[in-house]
Amino acid sequence: MSTPIITVIAGTSGSGKTTWVCQQLTNMKVVDKIIYLSLGTGTVPIDQTRIATEFPGLQVFGDGQEVELLEQIRQAQAVYIELGFYFDLGVIPSAIAQLLDNLTYHTVVVLPPDLKNSEYHAWGKEIIPGAPAQINTAEAVWRVACNGQVIDENSLEEFWYEVTHGAYGKVTRAKAIFDVNDGRSLYCDFVAGVPQTHFLELDLPRYLDGRPQRFSGLEVVGKNLDEAALKQTLSDCCLSDAAIMQYQQEVKKILSETT
Repeated sequence: MSTPIITVIAGTSGSGKTTWVCQQLTNMKVVDKIIYLSLGTGTVPIDQTRIATEFPGLQVFGDGQEVELLEQIRQAQAVYIELGFYFDLGVIPSAIAQLLDNLTYHTVVVLPPDLKNSEYHAWGKEIIPGAPAQINTAEAVWRVACNGQVIDENSLEEFWYEVTHGAYGKVTRAKAIFDVNDGRSLYCDFVAGVPQTHFLELDLPRYLDGRPQRFSGLEVVGKNLDEAALKQTLSDCCLSDAAIMQYQQEVKKILSETT
């Protein structure tokens, strides 16, 4: 049995760790024997959900699935383990060694081009220039799962503008997956200092039968975050059962008329 090629990826917030992993996966002909593990995201697996939709067949794991990972890892051809910026690099080696049952691994760090001589440089065997993201060591992380919620897309546009323009504190990184009123699942991404892109529609079927039975959620990284206001505004954007049903009926009618 061959030993899998294991790569552990770390880096600052918004530097492009997940983007780098996606680039590696894109270059592969098949991904059914490839494993992706993102640690530290808890019940808000934004990166795992996005990657799983982009690469069907990829084996995706998150927190709490270490046993399942060990059962599959020796049959894999390659393994990518992504670590959030909040991990202490000093304790990573022992934790990863225990997780991987002492299999050898390669360390990669994705960093803003202007960052020099950091602890990441000492830790990583390979340095990848990433996005020119802003760095603030005093940042906090706020996450919330929104499974089953549906958001009006116009309200989402306004909420995302507020999040990324200082209404809830100095935000340097924000990412989310939301189900919107026409049944689509949208990926939202913001990195301070990097040109913004419009929302990305995930390659998932429209959900038009009640509240979506799939993941949605939000992660915000920044300083002096007003978490109470974030939570309240997000709640205000979510639609009632009656509104969801009305939107879904309208979309079904439109889709039936165009087929």
